[in-house]
Amino acid sequence: MNVLRLRCEYQTNPLGIDGDRPRLSWQLVSTQRGTRQSAYRVEVSLRKNGSADLWDSGKIKSDQSVHVVYAGQKLKPGQRAWWRVTVWDEAGKPATSTETAWWELGLPGVDWEAEWIGSPIVGGKKAATPAPHLRKEFTLPKKRIVHARLYATALGVYEAVLNGQPVGDEVFAPGWTDYAQRVQYQTFDVRAQLTPGVNCLGAILGDGWYCGYVGEAGHRETYGEQSWFKARLVVEFADGSTQVVVTNDQWRTASGPILAADFLMGEIYDARRELTGWAVVGYDASTWLSVRINTALPPLLVARLNPPIRRILEIKSISQRKYAKGWTKQNWIFDLGQNMVGRVRLKAHGAAGCTVVLRHAEILKPDGTPYYDNLRSAAATDSYTFKGDGIETFEPRFTFHGFRYVEVEGLEGEPLPDAVTGIVLHSDTPPTGKFHCSDPLVNQLQHNIEWGQRGNFLEVPTDCPQRDERLGWTGDAQVFCRTAAFNMNVATFFTKWLQDMRDAQGADGAVPSYMPTAHGRGGDGGPAWADAAVIVPWTMYQCYGDRRILEEQYPAVVRFIDFIKAQSKNSIRCHPATKCHAFGDWLSQDGTGTPHEIIGTAFFAHSADLASQMADVLGKAADAKRFATLAGKVRLAFTRRYLTGANFLFSGTQTACVLALHFQLIPDSARADVAAQLVRDIQKRGLRLSTGFVGTPYLNHVLTETGHLDVAYSLLFQKKWPSWLYAVTQGATTIWERWDGWTHDKGFQNPLMNSFNHYAYGAIGDWLYASVAGLGSDPVKSGYKRLVFRPHPGGGLTHARAKLETMYGKVESAWKVRLGGKQTEYVFTVPPNTTARAELICVSKSKVKHGTGVVQLARRSDRVVLELKPGKHQIIVG
Repeated sequence: MNVLRLRCEYQTNPLGIDGDRPRLSWQLVSTQRGTRQSAYRVEVSLRKNGSADLWDSGKIKSDQSVHVVYAGQKLKPGQRAWWRVTVWDEAGKPATSTETAWWELGLPGVDWEAEWIGSPIVGGKKAATPAPHLRKEFTLPKKRIVHARLYATALGVYEAVLNGQPVGDEVFAPGWTDYAQRVQYQTFDVRAQLTPGVNCLGAILGDGWYCGYVGEAGHRETYGEQSWFKARLVVEFADGSTQVVVTNDQWRTASGPILAADFLMGEIYDARRELTGWAVVGYDASTWLSVRINTALPPLLVARLNPPIRRILEIKSISQRKYAKGWTKQNWIFDLGQNMVGRVRLKAHGAAGCTVVLRHAEILKPDGTPYYDNLRSAAATDSYTFKGDGIETFEPRFTFHGFRYVEVEGLEGEPLPDAVTGIVLHSDTPPTGKFHCSDPLVNQLQHNIEWGQRGNFLEVPTDCPQRDERLGWTGDAQVFCRTAAFNMNVATFFTKWLQDMRDAQGADGAVPSYMPTAHGRGGDGGPAWADAAVIVPWTMYQCYGDRRILEEQYPAVVRFIDFIKAQSKNSIRCHPATKCHAFGDWLSQDGTGTPHEIIGTAFFAHSADLASQMADVLGKAADAKRFATLAGKVRLAFTRRYLTGANFLFSGTQTACVLALHFQLIPDSARADVAAQLVRDIQKRGLRLSTGFVGTPYLNHVLTETGHLDVAYSLLFQKKWPSWLYAVTQGATTIWERWDGWTHDKGFQNPLMNSFNHYAYGAIGDWLYASVAGLGSDPVKSGYKRLVFRPHPGGGLTHARAKLETMYGKVESAWKVRLGGKQTEYVFTVPPNTTARAELICVSKSKVKHGTGVVQLARRSDRVVLELKPGKHQIIVG
């Protein structure tokens, strides 16, 4: 047995974190079947391989290997702690981690003694300004440097430069928060970039979310009128002395080649104005201006909670063609083959002063020209003016776009072979899950789900990445978060976004439609949107076993439940006699759709039920009982108001039936009738769904749970719209916002809201992973501590497989049909220190063959239930 993958707060050796009680996790790796942890010991030291002078937990009899809370001495700001863990297996044999593991504290509560600095040039509501360059030279004594940290942040976005070299590889730091509440800072190890003697520290600032265009406001300066920078450089020497460099009025500033840069509008770059060597010692900055100081009260500085945005992938164009635009222009269209989010790296040559313009589009019109209408007011246009120096390379610094096609205007001659390369940007959430099956269209659907997540998980869970919106909508996030947690590790991503939610929550407990909030929009987001306050943290707890997420969110949950209780009448949320904001079943195919009061009351009961479970986990028995009683009262009100004596559910929409069944709102005696009502509606539509954002995520789960697996598979494989595969058959590489974003008979949908990269309907992924492949987790033992394998072969598929990297290690659930359908072979992988149960479909005459480590718990007419020890198992049923 080996102890590997030591992590602190989900990270390997995190640099610059806040908090006195970080959580430590590790994994066990063993070739022996049935390995589990019986005890552990954590040792923490101020020195690598030192004695446990900070904390020695002693030998703790426990199988806990995830989120063990550090309980040692409080670290000082900037201090590093080294740690190792020893575990004992089920036979009492010990094993000690051999990898180096540490965490380092940032500057919690420390006065940086630094100023917010910026350019004296200020723009306006419609007028952007050039990106400021900031610099300062400083002298270090001729001593050996042993430790150097740059702590930096901005109101806006920044890129730090030290002695001419970029600091770190992050993009759009420090990220997006409600800047009136808090702003995140980053910590960088810069020892290797410093030298004794004179050094130069610099930064370039962009508008970002702070003072650029945000959302649908239609103007700049949502939070402030200009970008600001703040930094503290701490250098420690071998003799124990320290030198600190901070931002203050001694810095200088100048404008450079970035004449304007905006997330929605794009970037304007004039290479003739480049400041060559501006961040190198000896540069002549005599003409530079004094910086402007922001004397206003700065927001709270906190260490970064979420993963940084990075350049993740590069995509080469798959085709290029010239087309005439007007009488004289000859433009080029480059196809990257994938709807992506990021920007383009352009390689081209041109005479000094000539300008090339790049416009970005998701899709082409039937005539082969780019479709820009759905961008609305977002220009999504970059321009580059040549300096006339051979082949020049341009990659925008402070903008991003959602696109597959790039229209380039102004190229001289034929494009270079690598003229256009797509640079994919998104939050660095590591991939964790994979799904594959025998149907290529379903595999493409999974591909589209993954790329929809890539494109919209950029700092916050945005609704779409191309038009003038890009906001962290709550409804979209809550329906997709379970699917998201399979594809990538999104624990810290949602941890930070939930902090944004708490910052945005109203004094009355109302939760807005999106966060961070912008241009003063608050209030109640309404059913299925505001309920993200409960659903998202509970889902993260289920996926990662993260109790702290619940602890931090719980006060907001209580306030939210009390808010919707007070807002309701006779336990009916959105009662016609009350005022209630609601989006309804967004983009459903039911015309007027499911009544808001049905959706509101259903989510009221669901959120109250989850709040009760949260309280139970947190040991708040009185609250658990109170919320459980409330949930029961709302369920009873739902049944009395919407279920007839003949077990017919009003209003009869698919979404109404789905919510009633999935949220357990009706008596067991009525479930079969309401499920039949749902199936009849699907059948009368030609085996097509009519659900929108609210009902779709649960639809196939409900059909499977109520014994209608064949209908669920029919919906999955439906190729006529509305369906998941319709967009796939039309060449989509991401999930569309609308079922009918484009159709052969109607063309494009309303351009005011017609994104071709909008992940909400990708929530079908959860059903693919948990029901088709069968990889799930016991809700009682969260975070995949106890696995539940419940695969559902069918739909004509011959095989399916899901793999997931959990906090405990790799999990696999796979099946394939053998001998012409007479047998089904299953393969399950259970990581050490977990337990697993498998429920496999069979008939009364089926034989079940398996190896060691498998115990049959029950045998019924239609399934067999097995207990699996850690290890890899092959089971044959038939």
